[in-house]
Amino acid sequence: MIVDYTTLEREPLIATLAVLERDLFGRGSWTSTMIRQELDAPARTYLIDIVSDSAIDHSTAAQPGTLPIRGYAGYWYDGDDAEIMTIGVARPYQGQGIATRLLGGLIGRARTQGARRILLEVRVDNEPALALYRHQGFTTLGRRKHYYQPDNVDAYTMALDLTPHIAGFALPSDDATDGMRHDP
Repeated sequence: MIVDYTTLEREPLIATLAVLERDLFGRGSWTSTMIRQELDAPARTYLIDIVSDSAIDHSTAAQPGTLPIRGYAGYWYDGDDAEIMTIGVARPYQGQGIATRLLGGLIGRARTQGARRILLEVRVDNEPALALYRHQGFTTLGRRKHYYQPDNVDAYTMALDLTPHIAGFALPSDDATDGMRHDP
């Protein structure tokens, strides 16, 4: 079940995201402090895929102070572009379409907010993420050398246009019968 991050208890959310970050992104992961700063920053939209109550296995105890989160994703919107900040899916849930649903939710929200395009950076060696973004229509703009630290890995910069680009002539208005301009 995908929910807006503002509907969840803040401290358990931050604790859970910090655990997931360490597991998924290792040395380059965000700390609890970084997550808190990100969630406090203006113009952020974050979606969380949380296990519904009916799907929780209550026989196994969760880590104290954490939430049953399968995945998370968020972006920053500057009034023109939306910049995806992160997408992560817990290892037991990878390959189940969660990242696709989260990304689709972000794209929908960005459109609703009026974003003209979505930008992101992705590791050049992250084949599952590259496949996801390409499948959603993102195109590669360029390469950023040594972007991901401390691993010193390059990143592709990718974009998805949300509004059509019209080059050249404008389309005729609906009231023109023959597509020609008629001056009174």
